[in-house]
Amino acid sequence: MPHTENQPAPSAPGTEGRTPVKAALASFMGSAVEYYDFFIFGSAAALIFPHVFFPDADANASIMSLATFGFAYIARPIGAVILGHFGDRVGRQKVLMFTLVLMGAATFAIGCIPTFDQIGWWAPALLVFARLLQGLSAAGEQAGASSLTLEHAPDDRRSFFTSWTLTGTQGGQILAALIFIPVVAMPDEFKFGIGWRIPFWLSAVVVLITFFIRRSLNETPEFEEAKKNNKIAKLPLGVLIRFHWRDVLRVVFCAFIAAVSTVYGTLAISYGKNIGHMDESVTLWLVVAGNVGALFTQPFFGKLADRIGRKPVFIYGAISSAVFMPFYLRSMETNNTMLQFALSVLVFSCAYAAANAVWPSFYAEMFSSQVRFSGLAIGTQLGFLMAGFAPSIVAALGGLEPGGWVVISLFTAAIALIATVSALTAKETYKVPTHLLGRTAHKVKSTSGAQVQ
Repeated sequence: MPHTENQPAPSAPGTEGRTPVKAALASFMGSAVEYYDFFIFGSAAALIFPHVFFPDADANASIMSLATFGFAYIARPIGAVILGHFGDRVGRQKVLMFTLVLMGAATFAIGCIPTFDQIGWWAPALLVFARLLQGLSAAGEQAGASSLTLEHAPDDRRSFFTSWTLTGTQGGQILAALIFIPVVAMPDEFKFGIGWRIPFWLSAVVVLITFFIRRSLNETPEFEEAKKNNKIAKLPLGVLIRFHWRDVLRVVFCAFIAAVSTVYGTLAISYGKNIGHMDESVTLWLVVAGNVGALFTQPFFGKLADRIGRKPVFIYGAISSAVFMPFYLRSMETNNTMLQFALSVLVFSCAYAAANAVWPSFYAEMFSSQVRFSGLAIGTQLGFLMAGFAPSIVAALGGLEPGGWVVISLFTAAIALIATVSALTAKETYKVPTHLLGRTAHKVKSTSGAQVQ
């Protein structure tokens, strides 16, 4: 029947039943829990684990400890393939429930591992195993949450709603840092005894809360529409490799920008402590300040990307991160606390936050709903390998030695350049309807049955 003025315009396929606010809240909470768990490991790897899980608390112990942080990123690509397959086959919501429980269990277990003095090299071995489980979980969390929120969001507000997924990671990092601040202020006997374990055990509480929030969330209308019409790919990875391999590579190189976060939140803590001789609690407060600022700036950058496009906002975030990082690091060698906090907010909240807020929509919109979870998970997790090993790589290159700010700054500039060049090759998608995203890569049938390119 032809559309008339008195009739409502037909909805795009799969738009009925969208609940963008609920999806964004569930993604925010889930990401907060996942990355609370993930970042307390990062804080502990910088400040606690060299004393607890390795024989000598010297420079080598610090490098080995930072390397355990990176092991999660080895598991992530494997988890991305497995969880991406099931996310595109059985649904986003079911996989997100699994990732939440796995992360919570692995984090609680870390708090129970005996020390090196008690069981020798079994201690770091068990630590690495638990960290690998964290990596498997994280591989599906952001990809699933971003896919779910994007497919629930209105076409003209996708970037804003998906930005809350990454804002949740900032909430998790804030909580992790706030809990670690009193821990590092405690006497060494308590801090290196039971004190450091408490933040890991507390994760069980927030996991339970988020479990009940997330279980009530419906599957996305986009996925349900594909399931109803028998358009679920039997082997999403095969479709991804055949039609979207360029987009996967593009996401891999764009995702290098995530190394700014690990440099900022893990390596810079060690640099401030070892080279700037800063108090440990102050370095953690710097992380809190930057992430609190990002809670407000990331939704703004998400809104901006809905108005002017994903590419300009993402590229601004990459370039400005490289520009401001050396100033932040140099400030850590001064006694000017106000300057340190101002630059911490500048480099993270006003620079990196732009790329961080936009990438969930920017990357996810490169793929069709058939392979969105897989494409986003595999592309980001391969790219995040750089982020995972950035602290240990840069530390091994002299980043934790006097004058190491130069090495750290050059590294940041290199990854920002790679991400920028890759982003420039992408298509701008902020005006493309959700049900048409990613479909320029291969022929699909339109709702009328005609073939479209």
